[in-house]
This record gives sequence, C-alpha cells and structure tokens, in this order.
Amino acid sequence: MYKMLAPLTTALLSFAALAAPTVEMQTSMGKMVIELDSEKAPKTVNNFVQYVNEGFYDGTVFHRVIPGFMIQGGGFTAGMEKKPASRTVENEAKNGLKNDQWTIAMARTNAPHSASSQFFINHKDNAMLNYPGSDGWGYAVFGKLTQGMDVADRIAKVPTGRHGMYENVPLEPVVIQSVKIIPAQK
Repeated sequence: MYKMLAPLTTALLSFAALAAPTVEMQTSMGKMVIELDSEKAPKTVNNFVQYVNEGFYDGTVFHRVIPGFMIQGGGFTAGMEKKPASRTVENEAKNGLKNDQWTIAMARTNAPHSASSQFFINHKDNAMLNYPGSDGWGYAVFGKLTQGMDVADRIAKVPTGRHGMYENVPLEPVVIQSVKIIPAQK
C-alpha cells in the first residue's frame, strides 16, 4: 500500500512547495518579483508556472504598454512575432482578487476562457476589468508585484507606436530576459 501512496505523497508535497510560488522576472529595464496566489487562482498559477518552467517567457517582450493602465507581455518576440502558446486556461476571474495597481492578470481575447501565456501588470486600479466585467467574466488576477514597482513604472513610460497591426508597442523592445521560480525562504 505504501508503494501505491508514495507517488501521490510526492506529488502533494511538490504541490505544497509551490502553494504560494514567487517568481523573479528579469527584464531589460530591471527586476520585478511577483508573488503568485495559488490559493485563489490555482489553475491560472499552475498554467503560468508551467510556462515559466518551460522557459517560454525568456526572450519575449512587453508588447503593449499603456501608461496609467497596464503593461502586457508574454506572447511576442522582440520582432513582434507571435510566440505560439501550447494551452489555454479556464478563466478564474470569480476568485475575489481585484485588478488593483501592481497585480498581475491573464490577458485574453473576447472569449472568456482564451487566456494562454500572455499576462499584464495593472499600472493603476482597473475596476472595469474585475469580475463580472462588461462581458460577464472579467480578467483573472493571479498575483501581485512585491518588488520592482519602479521597473513597472519605467516600462509604462517608454515611448510607444504602431508595429504593423499592433498599437502601443514600445519603440525600443522591453525584453523579458528570464522568469524563474524563487525558492521559498525558511
């Protein structure tokens, strides 16, 4: 019986270790530290952590920057080529977390459950993005910045323009150099 429970126990311990993961996002403009909320947004955090562990975000950019609103990244290369994401996640916007300044939320299309790899950091309180939102869903918050608000501010202030069909694109790419899980401090 123990042999049957061992893999389950190991899996549960691994999940517990990631129960409240923190990530370090190193950008070309500095470092941000983000505490993820796996209690209130477990599916979203799991999805984001999978992309982190796959190295998906390394070399992507903040491709949509609107000061006083948000900075969005995680889906395009510096040449504004869309990076194919392998999965989507169920919208957890009903989790009680609000799109307040410095929170991180999933970007999506008009389809409520279309979020994949792209995320945004709220540059101000954006109550209009909260559940239920104008479409009955809202945007799922899954964590908050604990360090690097000054970096997010600097990113929000970069000059932007059009790049093909995209607007609000930084004229000089703001590169996400790496995203990694920070081991829990004891």
